[in-house]
Amino acid sequence: MNVIEVQALSVRLSANGVTQHVLKSLDLEVRAGEIFGLVGRSGCGKSTLLRVLAGVHRQWEGQVRLLDRSVLPRRRFTGALRRDVQMVFQDPYASLHPLHTIERTLREPLAVNGIADSRARVSRALEEVRLAPSLADRYPHELSGGQRQRVAIARALLLNPKLLLLDEPTSALDLSVQAEVLNLLNQVKVSHRMTLVLVSHDRDVIGHLCDRAAVMQSGRIERVLERHQM
Repeated sequence: MNVIEVQALSVRLSANGVTQHVLKSLDLEVRAGEIFGLVGRSGCGKSTLLRVLAGVHRQWEGQVRLLDRSVLPRRRFTGALRRDVQMVFQDPYASLHPLHTIERTLREPLAVNGIADSRARVSRALEEVRLAPSLADRYPHELSGGQRQRVAIARALLLNPKLLLLDEPTSALDLSVQAEVLNLLNQVKVSHRMTLVLVSHDRDVIGHLCDRAAVMQSGRIERVLERHQM
């Protein structure tokens, strides 16, 4: 079963009167339960593709199906799809409100979705990403980069998504912390029975974690690699 099915996906971005074709009639399939990588040089379109799949970038043409549901351009994700597809961004500090405690940040998606027992859920989420529940009272600037990224992962996991999208989740971290976060992602993928799509420019990261990977260049997928080819 495919969790992601994309056909003839095109994205054009305009700035200062100039239109750039970022994604060019792109096709992609991602199987349920796998960790799928998107690799390529900066500007090749991999982060734009991830943002389309996350419902963040909605101006596109083509056909997209996520979790056996059709997605329409220019429409926000609603209902189950909004919970089932979650994204972790490259810069955790930018994605965490600087004036909110970690507990408040983590409780917000639970409150929006009417989920009770939020304090206990926040504690469990922090423990799952190997953070002490006592960190819930701190602010983002009081945490290390690795801790902030773990908080971002915990927030994404709170709604028990079926598809987790990660945009360069370890690029701003030291090598030793990178390895810890990558191992954590592998563990939560198994425990939550999720499908992961991971964007990276680092072939070593892709080779360490992914079952398959698409090599992107100039808005297109050049080839898809199996694990033994990475």
